[in-house]
Amino acid sequence: MFSKVLIANRGEIAVRIIRACEELGIATVAVYSELDRDAIHVRRADEAYLLGPGPAAESYLVIDKILDAIERSGAEAVHPGYGFLAENAAFAAALEQRDVVFIGPPSSAIEAMGSKTKARELMAAAGVPIVPGTTEPVANVDDARKLIADTIGFPVAVKAAGGGGGKGFRVALTEDELEAGFEGASREGEKFFSDPTVYLERYLPDPRHVEVQVMADKHGNVIHLGERDCSIQRRHQKLIEEAPAPAVGEELRARIGKIATEAAAAVNYAGAGTIEGLLQGGEYFFLEMNTRVQVEHCVTEMVTGMDIVKEGIRVAAGEPLSIAQEDVHLRGHAIECRINAEDASKNFAPAPGSIGAYHEPAGPGVRIDSGVGPGSEISPMYDPMVAKLIVWDVDREQATARMLRALSEFEIGGLKTLLPFHQAILATDQWMAAETCRDLIENKKWLKQLAFPKPESPEAVETEEAPVEHAYTVEVSGKRFDVKVIGPPFAGASAGAANGSVPPAAAARKPPRRSERAAAAGGGGGGDALASPLQGTVLKVAVEAGATVEEGALVCVIEAMKMENEITAHKSGTISDLPIAVGSSVASGDTLAVITAAAG
Repeated sequence: MFSKVLIANRGEIAVRIIRACEELGIATVAVYSELDRDAIHVRRADEAYLLGPGPAAESYLVIDKILDAIERSGAEAVHPGYGFLAENAAFAAALEQRDVVFIGPPSSAIEAMGSKTKARELMAAAGVPIVPGTTEPVANVDDARKLIADTIGFPVAVKAAGGGGGKGFRVALTEDELEAGFEGASREGEKFFSDPTVYLERYLPDPRHVEVQVMADKHGNVIHLGERDCSIQRRHQKLIEEAPAPAVGEELRARIGKIATEAAAAVNYAGAGTIEGLLQGGEYFFLEMNTRVQVEHCVTEMVTGMDIVKEGIRVAAGEPLSIAQEDVHLRGHAIECRINAEDASKNFAPAPGSIGAYHEPAGPGVRIDSGVGPGSEISPMYDPMVAKLIVWDVDREQATARMLRALSEFEIGGLKTLLPFHQAILATDQWMAAETCRDLIENKKWLKQLAFPKPESPEAVETEEAPVEHAYTVEVSGKRFDVKVIGPPFAGASAGAANGSVPPAAAARKPPRRSERAAAAGGGGGGDALASPLQGTVLKVAVEAGATVEEGALVCVIEAMKMENEITAHKSGTISDLPIAVGSSVASGDTLAVITAAAG
């Protein structure tokens, strides 16, 4: 077994991996960006290394910086978590060249499955059913039009070849929407996966998203741990997952489990992975393989009793799988709700900010995976997840009741989150009937009922006398150390990172007390001004000053928290002012455009 593991990630998954390592007696090494100096995963690890200056969003993606931290820490293995470099074949290969173990599949398996077009081609050759579409990248919109006319037809899904997690996914219901869909999928593919190529699939209008958890070792053993249903999504990104899938019986489970294990075996897989697929009308189609641990691995752990993260570490160390297929039994039902910093009433607009009061639910069958606490910052530079709430009970109905109870106990002050959304959706007849709930999630009128109360006058920030004991964080040659000082506050404590010091750790200061409803207020604006509903960066401006627009027309695209948000005109009229440009930063409430109604 390894003596030291570096976690090349942040947030709740980094904390999850640290806990698994602690139980295995393994020392842990964290890495962090400038924004994450006081993050819980940094304070929790045995050692922590700054990834150096530069844009915070990119720090965790720079392979050379991670390799430097590995060399300096002496870590024998690296766990990538999910996202960032988790499915980067070049990163896995760089570790292999340095005799550092990548806790995941070999780079060859990542390469084979990392490109969705290559994976589709491989699965089709192996006899695994795939969603009808192309197995080669599509070069341009004109080629796409011809392929659609000849073989696929509308509606069509335009997907980034290197995509995943809902990134680089656009739907064109008609030919009029194809060019915008092609451009958007290609743009996100380039941004998030350094690959602008796209491919086409027939768009299935209301399928169930069913995925199978696989585990494989380096001795040729491959098993599956049953399936998960991840059909509750917004913008093709998951919101609620459950295991087992309510629409899957024993016969179908055996069939899709066989598809999954054969797919993993075809690329000599090792570690934890997921075969994602679409289920419609009793037919199951291979969608893609995620060559990493999934966000929603928790529900599978709850119904099987296996610790997937620890099992993956053991496999990477050369141990065989601890159980065989016949030892896998699914017991009860588990549900996971992703508690994101988003405003469902505004079409799930990202809502970054600082957490005030924070209290996690507890009780029988309740689990929380989080990497935050009071005073933590949910930055627009990263994805909007605050925590994952997971529950287990003997069946789906009782698990739902337990989840509703746990949601009611969860307190997250100072942020707009999806807590109200989850409470509302789990109380509907559609959820109880195990429907996909797309009719609700895509219904803006239904979502608007989840609007947060209007802001009240903010309460005065409570001030306190300085404590006798002070905690500080210092960096020496890029390595983090926590120190305590007894006496007056350090004179340079508020001066930031000058001379290698940083402000006191969040744990050493009490967050200001404030009204949750006041802090949760979104951007303002009204009349002719189109106000930004969120903080982010302008990726695209679709109009020009002086142009005439109709209500609902696209004005711009803003990226926030790793999501693209299309901002549309709130009224018809003429663009009389356009104070934004591609690449500019906007805050919630900033004016994006002024639309003046036609005279008379």
